[in-house]
Amino acid sequence: DARGDEVQPGTPAGILPFDPAWPRNRLGLARWLTDRRNPLTARVAVNRAWRQHFGRGLVATDEDFGSQGRWPSHPELLDWLAGWFMDHQWDLKSLHQLIVMSATYQQSSRASAELLARDPTNDLLARGPKHRLSAEQLRDQALVVSGLLTPDIGGPSAKPYQPAGLWEEAGTGKSYTPDKGARLYRRSLYTFWRRTAPPPSMMTFDATSREVCTAKREPTATPLQSLVLLNDPQFIEAARVLAARLWRDSAGDVAKCIESGFLALAGRSVDAAERAMLLKLFARQRERFAVQAEAARQIIKIGEQPADANQPPVDLAALTLVFNTVMNYDEFVTKR
Repeated sequence: DARGDEVQPGTPAGILPFDPAWPRNRLGLARWLTDRRNPLTARVAVNRAWRQHFGRGLVATDEDFGSQGRWPSHPELLDWLAGWFMDHQWDLKSLHQLIVMSATYQQSSRASAELLARDPTNDLLARGPKHRLSAEQLRDQALVVSGLLTPDIGGPSAKPYQPAGLWEEAGTGKSYTPDKGARLYRRSLYTFWRRTAPPPSMMTFDATSREVCTAKREPTATPLQSLVLLNDPQFIEAARVLAARLWRDSAGDVAKCIESGFLALAGRSVDAAERAMLLKLFARQRERFAVQAEAARQIIKIGEQPADANQPPVDLAALTLVFNTVMNYDEFVTKR
């Protein structure tokens, strides 16, 4: 009842005039968005790819490239990457390869106190990236290290471990049944997602419910995250499977198991103080499980992957808790 002027589909001419040869529909809009003379779409795409590897984009406000957003820290680099991306047929795989093979990305994340004081958020890109892994990356990393990951590409969604009764409590009218076998260990990209009852372990690590579109996740640090790493069946099972494999490969040499497991989980060699602490933890847990044999059996029963009947449950349970503890190290949860 308060109509204005009649309008037709169009785009902001100040960015790029709409070519008269393009149809005024979604196909025409797609051509306008991806035209070589319009770098905005490519800038947004390369900025998000940069953020995946560096923890923040060249434009820190991923969700706002307008006048209210942050100015690019390296505008010439952003423009060059956008042009390179368009010239290479918008190939995301090549873009990611270009970034991770760069000298900038391959720098050490260590920095002097002077540099940290001068550039705490690494705007100058004077050191390598360091940031916490995403919820999906953390779970996938545990699966890869343990050897459980199913690498199949494509196919239907998968249902990993989830607390019983969660869907019922959320009032979905449905019940959740975890998958069995290889499907249980598919990449987190394929996790079945119900927006009214999203996977709680992923939500704890700042995944979004997907009820609304989100340009970037806001990372948090809470005690619940450590509790997930210590108690989630997927992380305990991954620690147990890793412990079983290393126990078998080292013929029961606990020190060798800890050295190999720490290297696999943390990406570096264990130092002398850490080795002594983890050996002490193993001895203490072994003493406990020697008295509480049923508790040891319960530990090695966690998860779908069957335990090796030829391995001692007490030692395997103790080593499982050692590796589960290492999963709470910064080196396991942080990209550095």
